[in-house]
Order: sequence, then C-alpha cells, then structure tokens
Amino acid sequence: MTSASANRILSDRERSKLDDTSDTFFYAQPRLVTHVDETFIDRLTQLYAARLRPQSRVLDLMSSWVSHLPDIPFDHVEGHGMNEAELAKNPRLDHYFVQNLNHSPSLPLEDDSFDAVLIAVSVQYLQEPETVFQEIRRVLKPDGQAIVSFSNRMFYQKAIAAWRDGSDSDHVNLVCRYFWNTPGFKKPQIVAEANDEVPAFLRMMGFGSRDPFYAIVAEAEPLAPT
Repeated sequence: MTSASANRILSDRERSKLDDTSDTFFYAQPRLVTHVDETFIDRLTQLYAARLRPQSRVLDLMSSWVSHLPDIPFDHVEGHGMNEAELAKNPRLDHYFVQNLNHSPSLPLEDDSFDAVLIAVSVQYLQEPETVFQEIRRVLKPDGQAIVSFSNRMFYQKAIAAWRDGSDSDHVNLVCRYFWNTPGFKKPQIVAEANDEVPAFLRMMGFGSRDPFYAIVAEAEPLAPT
C-alpha cells in the first residue's frame, strides 16, 4: 500500500503545519518527560490491560522513552519514534527503529506481523495519515487491533491544521475517519472521558483541570484478495 493508493481525507491546507521545517530537527533533542497527566496515563494503561493479550506482538508506533504498557508479558514489543535516545531508554521495547513518517510513511515491517498497533498522544502530527493507517492495517494480523489515544495537548507548531483548528469532538471524528477510510478495519469504537467536572471557562484558566482521555479502537478484518 502506498500514498498513491490511499484515499485522500485531508486537503493540503488541513495537513499543513505552522513549523514546516523537517520533524527530524524538531525531535533531535530527547524529551524525557510525559506529555499528559497521571490520570490520562493510568486510564491508558487500564485500556491496554483490558485490550492487549499476553504473549502477543505489539507495535508501539510514534513512541518515546515510556510506552504506558501494563505489566503483561508480551512476545515482542517493537518501538518506533523520532529520537533514538528516547527509544533506547524505553524498558518495554525489545527492538526499535527511527523513522520520520511524514517523510517516509511506509513501515519496514512484514505483513500480518502484529497483534496490536498503538499510537499514544501523537496522531495529531501525521501529515500522511491515509498512508500510515493503511500501513497499520497491513502489518496487523486479522482480528488484531489498533488503539489510537489522545488528549487536548499538542506541540502546536507541529500539529496539522486539521487538528489545531478542531475541537475535541472534531479530533474524535477525524481519527474515526482515518479508520473508516482504510479498507480492512471494522467499525471503530470510541472510548471518551471528557473533563466536564469543571466549567469550561475555569478549565481554560487552569483551575481544577485534568487532561481529557480519548481513544479510538478498531479491529482488523481479513483483507479481500487483490
């Protein structure tokens, strides 16, 4: 599957970034921090614990120095990211590779080789999501699953315009569209825990705020013969 065959979802403007320099430069320095709060991280780990199977093969796409995986024995965890120093510090990865998906969206991985593909708080940076999601489906085994999680945080200058300009519900709909427009995925499931305990105008000023949690889960179905 290549970008030429992918169904185009985003316009050129929607996939543009305020900082259009190479992502390789932006991510050259390691950032050994978490980009969401502990409530979000705990919820994500719980979701992984409920969805991922022991002894399965997991691809942690757009990863970093921590994967937020539960204490489950996996057969293999493959990591991908933009900074080798971050990936080298991730104790859950059995192997990793560095690749700029906005420059080279095809994955150097075999067909039907993973039981689960994860993207945590990074989907907002994909400029070629159509091709990347086709690649996710290609490397997933039938009945495997993709889990894409996100909150409302971002590197604003590196997020695509479609994400910068949208609300939380727009982001949910956008990721669902990525799955809907990728052959071989079943109907995506939405897991949402919005932060509605504090009025919006107070959250904007930082009072009582916590990161909202969103995840889109889609199972792979057998691909039709080509």
